[in-house]
Amino acid sequence: MKSQYRYINTVMFLAVFMVWTVGGAGLLQAQPARTTATAVFAGGCFWCMEPPYDALEGVLETTSGFAGGHVVNPTYNQVVSGGTGHLEVVQVTYDPSVVDYARLLEVFWVNIDPLDGEGQFCDRGEHYTSAIFYGNENERRLAEASRQELIRSGRFGSQEIQTGIRPLTTFYPAEEYHQNYYQKNPIRYRFYRNACGRDRRLRELWGS
Repeated sequence: MKSQYRYINTVMFLAVFMVWTVGGAGLLQAQPARTTATAVFAGGCFWCMEPPYDALEGVLETTSGFAGGHVVNPTYNQVVSGGTGHLEVVQVTYDPSVVDYARLLEVFWVNIDPLDGEGQFCDRGEHYTSAIFYGNENERRLAEASRQELIRSGRFGSQEIQTGIRPLTTFYPAEEYHQNYYQKNPIRYRFYRNACGRDRRLRELWGS
């Protein structure tokens, strides 16, 4: 009787296990792959553009690099020496089901000086100027709309917005030592940022 009871229990256990295994596998297979998108922004020093996006829910990764130039796979030294046409940029990889492109634009504007057409903060030169690089027509439309909204707000009076809106051709990642610099070298990063007057100027433009 006991052996028969154990046999029945074993059969029931196996049946439940098979149902759970097949069902679980089906559930796992039914899980859709996460959709990701990328956006590219130039806001002066790319080290300083990574932190505000890394802190944003829905952002999966930020990568410092270059865009907008005519030299293939440029080095950092080539870009800062001038003549390549590239700007320092940050590529933001994000989950559009959590954060949308319009929100990324909002974060962009309040982390740059849109009135400066010669660079950003203490960093001077074309490669440090600000720009939004759009990857498709929807991004272009949203970028243009956000720029017009800023102009209509009257925040800066008659001062002209210098930030460009440009098509993205190719994004080139910068050398590895530039990636997540603020995390790898926090003391040097804070010293540079403070000495550059970035936060002081941002408070003047946007408030606290």
